[in-house]
Amino acid sequence: MKFYSTRNHQAKKSFSEAIFQGLAPDGGLYVPEDWINLKSDFLELNHQTTINEIAELVTYSLMPEELSRKEASDIAQKAFPFAPKIDKVKDQLSILELYHGPSSAFKDFGANYLATVMEHFLKGDNRKAIILTATSGDTGSAVAQAFYEKDNIEVVILYPSGRVSPLQEKQLTTLGKNITAIEIEGSFDDCQKMVKEAFVDEELMKLLPLTSANSINLGRLIPQSFYYIWAFSQLKEQLDEEIYYCVPSGNFGNLTAGIYAWKWGLPVSGFLAATNANDVVPEYLQKGDYQPRPSIPTYSNAMDVGNPSNFERLRHVFDDNWNLMRSMIQGETISDKETLSTMKRYYEEKNRFICPHTAVGVLASENFLAEYLKGSGYVVSLATAHAGKFLEVSQKAIGREPELPETLKSLLKKEKQAYSLGNTLADLKTFLKDHFA
Repeated sequence: MKFYSTRNHQAKKSFSEAIFQGLAPDGGLYVPEDWINLKSDFLELNHQTTINEIAELVTYSLMPEELSRKEASDIAQKAFPFAPKIDKVKDQLSILELYHGPSSAFKDFGANYLATVMEHFLKGDNRKAIILTATSGDTGSAVAQAFYEKDNIEVVILYPSGRVSPLQEKQLTTLGKNITAIEIEGSFDDCQKMVKEAFVDEELMKLLPLTSANSINLGRLIPQSFYYIWAFSQLKEQLDEEIYYCVPSGNFGNLTAGIYAWKWGLPVSGFLAATNANDVVPEYLQKGDYQPRPSIPTYSNAMDVGNPSNFERLRHVFDDNWNLMRSMIQGETISDKETLSTMKRYYEEKNRFICPHTAVGVLASENFLAEYLKGSGYVVSLATAHAGKFLEVSQKAIGREPELPETLKSLLKKEKQAYSLGNTLADLKTFLKDHFA
């Protein structure tokens, strides 16, 4: 299996080459050259199937020339000492809980897998990697936890000043050692632009072994497909209905991973892209006109993305065909007011705290069930983070805060360690040269 850039189908790379390069030299994103067919394998899964078994199956299927089955199994076991959970909340709606990993967010799946695979490929090669990544909240904390103290790997995380929750900031800035946090004067889009520009800067790329752990990195994206497959394995024996997935969406890596699972043969009838006010993709799905714009701050801050990187991968999957894309993906926009009221309703009716991103997803799912499915079909809505990561929003919505998991409680007493930078490539280049060249 080879992987090529969305902008140049001739420059083909192996999986290991693609993950260490992160962004292709032409600024495109790496995508699979072909689609593997795992439909018969997926149909054999059952409720006893583990996330590790699914990770092994897909990993080996994508990389038979680079990994033995035993190596694929070892990576799968090491990457996922945690697992998702699925909880039925209504007759036609289940929540897929993806926050049981070390940073209490779905991005633990991608980050842990990427860290494990990178460490495997670096081992014995006597080379190093510098992870350069931008975060709107959850990516950075997951990457920091996953790569902490990994051999031969340095991590540099850019985050927008004042636009991540206090707990998210603690997760980014309190580890030290091989984790460097940089507070950027600007938005997440500024951070992402700086990272993208760094990867196409010839001087920097020659000087430093830079790669990314954002969902622009194929090694972060692929493992996010595993939990879609796992959720299907848990439900397939008890459902005769069509299954849809609702995905709270910001940079659109999570939804793209689900689309990849579908292309590999996962029996899924459609996807619902649930966004906050940053709704450039739902707008495109409705009108056929893609108009990126500056992001707007919302309560579901990890989804505050005005120009989602992975939309380029989605366009590639659907051959840039608007009608094809919207036949498989529907968009739904949820306001801040609706987000707060949904969080409050789930607490009052179900005694359940949900994070603002999860609230966007469950309300979009409920609307989809009522307006489009009308009594048929089943929706799995992705719960992307533990509500404890958004204490201030819970306090505003409900008037009280959820109990923190131990992994988050321990952060409260730790001191922030972060550098401050402007929002230009020149600022970032100077920093990287001073600290890592």
